[in-house]
Amino acid sequence: MNQCITLRQAQVNQKLRICSVNAPGELGRRIRDMGLMPGVEVMVVGKAPLRDPVALRLRDFTLALRNSEADHITVELLAG
Repeated sequence: MNQCITLRQAQVNQKLRICSVNAPGELGRRIRDMGLMPGVEVMVVGKAPLRDPVALRLRDFTLALRNSEADHITVELLAG
């Protein structure tokens, strides 16, 4: 298994797999409700000029997350 980093540290156009969601309470529930759970593959498709928010592509939709939310999600880089 690759080393996990926070989603904020991921670069644009990287393919990733979620390792864990470490957000407490309501924030954790909201993140999971958006489909961000361990094992899900995502791709960073963009970052705003000031690096917040980050845009992710998963399944068949694009999702934007604030860095404060992305900090609670760890991911591993996938080959290719």
